[in-house]
Amino acid sequence: MKYLGIFLLGATLALSACGSKFRSYDGPAVTAIVVHKADRKMFLLHGNEVLESYDIALGGNPVGDKQFEGDQKTPEGAYFINRRNPGSTYHLSLGISYPNDQDRAEAKTFGKPPGGDIFIHGRARKNKGRGTDWTAGCIAVKDREIEEIYSMVRVGTPIFIKP
Repeated sequence: MKYLGIFLLGATLALSACGSKFRSYDGPAVTAIVVHKADRKMFLLHGNEVLESYDIALGGNPVGDKQFEGDQKTPEGAYFINRRNPGSTYHLSLGISYPNDQDRAEAKTFGKPPGGDIFIHGRARKNKGRGTDWTAGCIAVKDREIEEIYSMVRVGTPIFIKP
């Protein structure tokens, strides 16, 4: 009986360690996200204070602004988080409001659609170790990091993506 109790306690602890991908957060509000593409860094800010920073992966062609669908570039400019995707193929994801009117006009000059579905997302394990820049234009972090980011960032949060 003693060993059964120890086994059940161990099993309970193991299951709780697995946990949910949905975390809670009760710290300062994230008032902005700043991405520095050249440094492969993303910062979550509360005012001027950096709450968290992350190493990131970008689109497979990371230099320069996204101009049209399929160019493998991550957009540059001022956007906002416009949706949350708890069922993402990439673990969890936060939608970025690309394209805006300026992005659509730029793509039109190339005679192409601007593309869309730009997200901050995880790697979904299958993309682990794929190298520095492997997305189709999104911003990727580790799965455990997107869990943290997803809990901290709300729809409407501005995101500034800098070269």
